[in-house]
Formats: sequence, structure tokens, C-alpha cells
Amino acid sequence: MTLHLDDVTLTYPDGDGRLTALDSVSLKVPAGTLTAVVGPSGSGKSSLLAVAATLVSPDRGRVVVDGTDTAGLDRAGKAALRRERIGIVFQQPNLLPSLTVTEQLEVMAHLSGRRTKAVRDRALALLDGVGLADLAARRPHQLSGGQRQRVNIARALMNDPAVLLVDEPTSALDHERGAAVLDLLVTLTRERGTATVLVTHDRAHLERMDRTVSVQDGRLSEPTVERS
Repeated sequence: MTLHLDDVTLTYPDGDGRLTALDSVSLKVPAGTLTAVVGPSGSGKSSLLAVAATLVSPDRGRVVVDGTDTAGLDRAGKAALRRERIGIVFQQPNLLPSLTVTEQLEVMAHLSGRRTKAVRDRALALLDGVGLADLAARRPHQLSGGQRQRVNIARALMNDPAVLLVDEPTSALDHERGAAVLDLLVTLTRERGTATVLVTHDRAHLERMDRTVSVQDGRLSEPTVERS
């Protein structure tokens, strides 16, 4: 299970010309590893995640998710790939206020037409894995910010994705809760064998990542990160 971006270029209309968001970007993320993507606002980090998630098609280059070249997929095919093989952890959890913690996860399987006891069992197992087994019946307003982000992560793992894409998961958390969420992501990546990409502004824990890449003006480079 891997994610492979091969010579990807993405541009957007900009007046009479085109603005380059990604410039010949190549990135390979093996299964069971976590790659952090850092860079200033507007550098191309969000564009990289959008391309990797098949939400945006590049002008040039290939995006290969778990062996599937996404260039050969139509819109429905890409939507199915996202449901089945890509987990996305958004910056804000956006949990549904009327649903319990368990139901937040179950709805992901229901979108694929699965409504079995196995779905409930998997949801409960994932909640146990992120340390929320005791809160399975609570609703979002009864959770802390860190707990809601843990639900967000568990929900993204519900359909056993090959690729996990994480967008600024600690931006609304204090240092301690943010560190706990990053620790959890590292652990889950190892245990579940996902190819994980984490976009972050938090450079305090980069030594925990398997690799760190920097985006600047749409180009990718690999900064030196001291490991403890």
C-alpha cells in the first residue's frame, strides 16, 4: 500500500495567465510510514493534499494510490476510490451533532452500503484504538477538542484505507493535546500500515516522522531534520 505522486504539476487560472500551485512534484510514501509536509501559507501544501486525495486532477503527472493510476478513473471511479482506499482527516472534525461517537464512524460504512454488526464492531474497535472506548455513546458537544480530533482520525480509518491524508490536525489544539494527536497518528500508521501524509505547521515533533518534505512556491525539497 503506497501513495506515489510522479512529476505532478498543477496550475490554476490567474487573470490572463496561470498560477503554478505544484511544480513537477514527485513524492513516494510507502506503507506504514508517515511523511510530514511543511511550508508557509500559500506554498502548495493544500494543493498537494487535494491532488493526492483525487479531489483535483493535475495538469501533468501521475497519482497512484495503492497501485491504481487515478488518471484512468472517471469522477465516479475517483469517488469510489476515496471511499474505499483513502482516509482524510480534515483540519476541523466537522462531526455531526446529532450522532453519537460510534455513529460518526458507522456512517462512513453506510455510505458504501454496509449495515452489519461487523460495522458496529469495527467502529468500537477503532474507538478503543484511539482511546475513546468509554465515550462511544457521547455526542460531539460532550467531547473536548482533542477527543473530537481523535474521533475524526478514527472515522478516517473506518474503511481500512491504504492512504491516510491529514490536514493540520493540531491547529486548534494546545501543545499537550496536539502532541498526543501526533503520537496517535504515528502509532496508527505503524499498526495499520497506511501510507500517511501529514500537512502541519507544528515543527516541534518532526523528529517523530519518517520523512519531512518542504513545499515552497510549489516545489518540493527535503530539509534537514535533527532526530533525537
